[in-house]
Amino acid sequence: MPRFDLTFRTTNQTDLIDITDDVAAGVRTSGVADGIACCFVPGSTAALTTIEYESGALADLAAAIERLAPRDADYRHNARWGDGNGFSHLRAALLGPSLSVPVAAGRLELGTWQQILLCDFDNKPRRRTVVVRVIADR
Repeated sequence: MPRFDLTFRTTNQTDLIDITDDVAAGVRTSGVADGIACCFVPGSTAALTTIEYESGALADLAAAIERLAPRDADYRHNARWGDGNGFSHLRAALLGPSLSVPVAAGRLELGTWQQILLCDFDNKPRRRTVVVRVIADR
């Protein structure tokens, strides 16, 4: 079962990174013709999702996330740990750490305007790894 890791550096803002081309390149290199690409971001303050990667949709997503889990709200996590990133944990939990994309003829089966998005919500810069396993159909 082919596995590859993708690494990204992030800031202390809500980083929304298009990783589609990187995942697609890894799938091509894996040699798997038909199956599924399972993507996972370790850590509790980052998430994966899909979106049309254009400025309007990205701004709308960032605004919606800010409304759901505002950066400046009062979080019990902050009171317990003092790290000020309670909002980051909630944002990541709402979107989730993993994403599976079907693979056909060695290509990701994404919609025309659909990209894979790494979302880093932490309040300090990070080095994020996305683990991808490509599982072949039998």
